[in-house]
Amino acid sequence: MAVQHRLVHRPPAWVWDVLRDGSRYADWVVGTKESWEAGGHWPMEGATIGYKVKVGPLTYEGRTVVRICEPPERLELEAMAGKGGSARIAIEIKPWGKDTLVIIDEHPLRGRNGSFHNAAIDVLVQLRHRSMLGRLARAVESKGARPDGDS
Repeated sequence: MAVQHRLVHRPPAWVWDVLRDGSRYADWVVGTKESWEAGGHWPMEGATIGYKVKVGPLTYEGRTVVRICEPPERLELEAMAGKGGSARIAIEIKPWGKDTLVIIDEHPLRGRNGSFHNAAIDVLVQLRHRSMLGRLARAVESKGARPDGDS
């Protein structure tokens, strides 16, 4: 299981604003080049985001489904990986003074990816999450100064 956290220097509502905007999914999810709402109303339970990942000349289109949505504290997603199965991605948003602690927990849920899961893969997922949380923080913090006037 890969768990990673980051302090975002904005209030929880600002973090939630970025997470609830389906068109911004590609802004913070590592590897995603493009995203679109594919079904339902993101991030309501059952809603789906379609996305495109491009690695060199290869392109993959996938989808992510919202399984739990508890604004503005919790968003749980199931990322579908085709024949590989799926992964559960849980995002917790916790107030931390004037800032927000964001925690991401991901692990294989269905399919063959779970049978290949090991500590080495967890290390790679940890690195991906570190980058993803950095991207999320930049997307949130780029909105400008905090409501109290601090930067």
